[in-house]
Amino acid sequence: MPTEKETRTPTRSARRAVAGRLSWGLADQAASSLSNFVVGIYVARSLGLTAFGVFSLAWVTYGVVLNVSRGLATDPLVVRFSGVPEVSWRGAVARSSGTALGVGVVIGAACLVAGLSIGGDLGPAFAGLGVMLPGLLLQDAWRYAFFAAGAGRKAFVNDVVWGVALVPAMVVAAHVGTVTAFLLAWGGSAAVAAGYGCLQSGIRPRPAGAREWHRDHRDLGHRYLVENVGVSGASQLRAYGLGAIVGVGAVGVIRGAELLLGPFLAVLMGLSLVTVAEAARVLRQAPRRLGTFCLLLGGGQAVGALLWGAALLLVPDRLGELVLGDVWSSASELIVPVTLGVAGAGLGTGAAAGLRALAAARRSLRCQLFASACYVIGGIGGAVVAGTIGSAWGVAAAAACGSAVWWLQLRSALREHHHPIPEVRTP
Repeated sequence: MPTEKETRTPTRSARRAVAGRLSWGLADQAASSLSNFVVGIYVARSLGLTAFGVFSLAWVTYGVVLNVSRGLATDPLVVRFSGVPEVSWRGAVARSSGTALGVGVVIGAACLVAGLSIGGDLGPAFAGLGVMLPGLLLQDAWRYAFFAAGAGRKAFVNDVVWGVALVPAMVVAAHVGTVTAFLLAWGGSAAVAAGYGCLQSGIRPRPAGAREWHRDHRDLGHRYLVENVGVSGASQLRAYGLGAIVGVGAVGVIRGAELLLGPFLAVLMGLSLVTVAEAARVLRQAPRRLGTFCLLLGGGQAVGALLWGAALLLVPDRLGELVLGDVWSSASELIVPVTLGVAGAGLGTGAAAGLRALAAARRSLRCQLFASACYVIGGIGGAVVAGTIGSAWGVAAAAACGSAVWWLQLRSALREHHHPIPEVRTP
């Protein structure tokens, strides 16, 4: 029989492995979010509130497209190909990354045509976004592929390459001084990192394999697509609604408040890169511990958000103006509701990771549609009642309601998993 020491050693090794993968997830997201944070701050300071609002609308639209790509391509990859043999992983990544690239080409072309048709201030920004979408989505696909393989270090290096390429691109964009120039700089540097991802993995994306990938994983892909688009689509509807009701500058104010929570959001998003894969591993190795894992994950993120928001309240105006310029005075008034909203969302992500690991796509879809509906109603309804600050408080209330539903559904899914309902056969 193994001794107590021999029994503890594999457990400690497993915990160190989990901690290592989570650490690389945090490091990778820190690199990614730092570059996005710098871009946002630079645009806010360089172009003013209205132009920053235009940039924010393009950014929100990118978020919708990114979530389409993740739902169809990378989410099924993480759920079904985390910790599998390398041969299976490589074949899946070729098809998955090809699917992401195809999504970027198709939707990018639509954005380009729409941008050229719209004209005005928004048109060129959307046209520039359309050109850059294939590279942006492929770079994101490599990140998820590396984390599915437990190789978070490669994802981190890839994002560092993006950040390094971004520096000269931003210098050129600053000389041009337009929103479109900044979008092209941001997306062009992502394309450089996407090309480097091919060298890192030794895998060439296979857009021709997109149909096969979709056929094999449509049971998850369709639901994750609707679920993901529900998240980002709700943000887009709220942004457009806020712009129509209050003005484009209000969109910039909300984005400025979100930038203040940028470092914490980097932690939250960094964890999200690896939480589903880790939850899937916990489910395979120790199913009874999945609920505890999700609770620690969500609770930790909620507490972290509250602590970060409390620290922001102590920031002097002089320092805030140094960071955000003219955007600070309006954005600082939203720190409390935005912090509460992020805390509520962070709590819900723990349950969401558990439902993804259980492949309970139907339950997670229900949760996300409910949470997205609450987000739109709270964000736009709040804007009608009390303008920008009303929208922020409405979103905070929506996040709390959505988080409660996520946890109720996870509890039911865990009960079904531990005590499956026996199949009833009819004679």
